[in-house]
Amino acid sequence: MFGRSSKSSQSPTPEVDAPTTGKGHATPSRREAEAARKQRVKIPAKTNTKEGKKAAKERVRAERERSRRGMMAGEERFMPARDQGPARAFARDFVDSRFTMAEYFILIAVGVLVLGFIPIQPLQFWVTVVFFAFAALLVIDTIIMVILLNRQAIQQFPEAKDRKGLSLYAILRVMQLRRLRLPPPRVKRGGMPR
Repeated sequence: MFGRSSKSSQSPTPEVDAPTTGKGHATPSRREAEAARKQRVKIPAKTNTKEGKKAAKERVRAERERSRRGMMAGEERFMPARDQGPARAFARDFVDSRFTMAEYFILIAVGVLVLGFIPIQPLQFWVTVVFFAFAALLVIDTIIMVILLNRQAIQQFPEAKDRKGLSLYAILRVMQLRRLRLPPPRVKRGGMPR
């Protein structure tokens, strides 16, 4: 019952031709695959040396310095993508042409923080009152600036897709000190935006 079957019960089966489908070549060994991958990457031999690494680092530093100088000169191709385009240039010029309270917010906040450590109760009260009054004026000033910016931007750029994100971009720029803004201002205060 569980033993071997007799020879007579085993009949020879005819061989069926196996289909010749598949990828058409043998799977490469791991060594062959890695060698082919390294051949495709083709890293220059001199970057593996000390001199090659130093030269590559120097090239990157020179390219970074060239980009920084180009951005400081106002060349658009060296600016980040968020700063490119005529609408962004218009918003930068609009913000830079105005005197705003928002650019001094960081300095005022640091001053309030320092004065908060002085343990004189009336001083702390007045510092808090002045800070909240300044914050309220800052919000009003920024809202007025955004309304005026949008009004002029609609005249300059009638299509809505050109003005997308312009208000937020202007708010982020106005919160920075003027001399620390990048790209640097092109217009003087009080000057009309180009």
